[in-house]
Amino acid sequence: MAPEKKVALVTGANRGIGFETARQLGQKGVTVIVAARTLKSAEETATKLEAEGVDAFPVKLDVTSAQDREAAAKTVGDRFGKLDILINNAGVGAQDGTLVNKTVNTTEEELQKVFGTNVFSVIAVTRAFLPLLKKSEAGRIVNLSSILGSLTLHANPNSPIASVKTFAYDASKAALNAFTIHLAAELKDTKIKVNSAHPGWVKTEMGGEDAPMEIPEGAKTSVDLALLGPDGPNGRFIHLGQELPW
Repeated sequence: MAPEKKVALVTGANRGIGFETARQLGQKGVTVIVAARTLKSAEETATKLEAEGVDAFPVKLDVTSAQDREAAAKTVGDRFGKLDILINNAGVGAQDGTLVNKTVNTTEEELQKVFGTNVFSVIAVTRAFLPLLKKSEAGRIVNLSSILGSLTLHANPNSPIASVKTFAYDASKAALNAFTIHLAAELKDTKIKVNSAHPGWVKTEMGGEDAPMEIPEGAKTSVDLALLGPDGPNGRFIHLGQELPW
């Protein structure tokens, strides 16, 4: 008997790294649930992937919506009965798009929006899907972080990111990394592994045209962590197979 296909859900799967992550997982034989803020966008994304031979299923999931999270978890449970992989890919960057250090002058509005999407929604999405992940033979949770969330590197004036201080975004990714560490510890006696992924500086809408990495390479870390074997890392911060400092 052929092994049962893995089922993965990718948030923010309609473009950029999320879309490429869904594509690469699908190319490896994984059934991919493509989640987007509107059903139309999710359906269009699933249709594109299906045209490439990927087994894709659309679901409406605005990660900031409690109603969407509950409905999506029910849909996935009714349709598949389990979830093997959750990739918390959806996120937002600095609200003004600049890299100006305005730490103490960061507005409350920006902090609320960035933390709301990059931290609080990730926790809520994970909470909604955790019962289905616990039904998997080898559940995997991948949180899309950034090297800009590394406190160790930010504190080192000689590090490559020392001059890039975008407080709301950087702090949200540091908080996301803390969630990864805590959740991995909580689930250490289960078959679920939880890791943070730094995709790299990638040519996306957020990364810009000056970024050195193309989208397919940017998706590679998430895909590798999604398909980890039983001896793979847990509660770690990874970029292309290398561990980063928290």
